[in-house]
Amino acid sequence: MPVLVESLNILSYQDKEDLQKIYHDTPPGFFAPFADAAELLEQANAEGQLIGARFNDRLLGAARLQRQANHWLLSHLCVRIPTRRRGVAERLVTLTEKSARDAGSQLRLLGTAESPAVQALAAKLHLPLLTG
Repeated sequence: MPVLVESLNILSYQDKEDLQKIYHDTPPGFFAPFADAAELLEQANAEGQLIGARFNDRLLGAARLQRQANHWLLSHLCVRIPTRRRGVAERLVTLTEKSARDAGSQLRLLGTAESPAVQALAAKLHLPLLTG
């Protein structure tokens, strides 16, 4: 069964647990401009900007997706530690990029200049990386 990428509009109890695990071990400054994972998830969910990578009914990764007129911004991408380096982030980005193209937009990754993982992913997938 492949990893599916979906908008997370209604979060089940299990989804909330999975999201806590996904964002548990993030480095300092990861959540900027939000104070912490709870604030990021609350605002992204309220604004319909939360997407997730799901496998066997469990969330393995999540990100914030801001859909704007000419481009979509993908930020706060994180994958659970036990499932990292298995292509989950790449699949989430690739499928999101396809959706953006289908909608007539371009996907851009938004990350910090200190994030070598995001820089490497952007380079590998030939996507523009905006730092802020």
